[in-house]
Amino acid sequence: MVHVHQGSAVRGRPPGEATVLLEALRADARTAEWLRDLENGGPAPREAVLPDTDELPDVLLDLAVPHEHINELVALRARLAADPGAMALLARCVTRFVRDMGDMGKGWEPPVFPETAGLLGRCFHLYVFIAALPHIRAHHRERGVPEEVSRRTLADLGRHVAVHHRRAGGPGLLFPWWIALHFHGELFQLGRLQFQRAPLGRRTAAAIGAAGLDARPGTPCLSLHITDFRGPLSPEACDRSLGLAREFFARHYPEERHEIAVCDSWLLDPQLRHRLPADSNIVRFQDRFHPVHEERTPDDTLPIGFVFGDPDLPLDELPRRNSVERAVVDQLRDGGHWYGGRGWFAL
Repeated sequence: MVHVHQGSAVRGRPPGEATVLLEALRADARTAEWLRDLENGGPAPREAVLPDTDELPDVLLDLAVPHEHINELVALRARLAADPGAMALLARCVTRFVRDMGDMGKGWEPPVFPETAGLLGRCFHLYVFIAALPHIRAHHRERGVPEEVSRRTLADLGRHVAVHHRRAGGPGLLFPWWIALHFHGELFQLGRLQFQRAPLGRRTAAAIGAAGLDARPGTPCLSLHITDFRGPLSPEACDRSLGLAREFFARHYPEERHEIAVCDSWLLDPQLRHRLPADSNIVRFQDRFHPVHEERTPDDTLPIGFVFGDPDLPLDELPRRNSVERAVVDQLRDGGHWYGGRGWFAL
């Protein structure tokens, strides 16, 4: 393992020689502000640890990172280690990230770095999460989380590298803030579904209260998320996941009473009922939920991004190989739009 201290440099390379990453971040208004907040707030950076060249391939494989990116990420680690400024940033990010480990809503939300930051910028957050591995694993052990649940939850990092590859043709993370939930003890993979420990929102709490149940904003709930590359969203798979979740959170987070499940997804757009068979997995998934409200702001990029891998694909180039693809494409070609949906049900 390589121990990384703020401002450390690789032997034989002058400090400050390789500062391309920080220069790119400071030249972008959004990330420049983020850098200032990171540097001016919170505790002084602690020691960060990265696996060495021999260890890193096994770590990446354990996180389900696709094999074709292993050599590239190992080589990129050497570039990261050769940049004292990037190493200092790594230490600051890891320190900030693990500060409130396990606390709902207090995790780190890293921004997507600008394209000018290059390959290291696209992959930087991967190394932050790798350096945070000992901390999240320690949190899981303290909570008694089974090893297989911990492993499958953290392996979502590799799935998101595959999602990035599908869209951009190389390694990286499209949504680093999302993976931060996994590595902060807020989200777990339990069977087919992911479950995020989250506070109940005001609008959802009002809808639940109107149905005659006691619900207040801020009350802990479980937010359901549907991942791709995980097989069919069958009712049986969902039932199994919900059963696992009820047992898991009661055992490992007993101080939080999770009585409500919520979901915020384009898969809850009621228009899907008119485009898919009544016995389709998506419609049957919708049947579990009570709607919170009707969304009136269209977002056609959501289904295109999730179904076809890239929200910017031209409509006339989208395939129609299965019922979901046909539903998404036909709705748009007929002049319609897609909307998000939010629903709830009692656990």
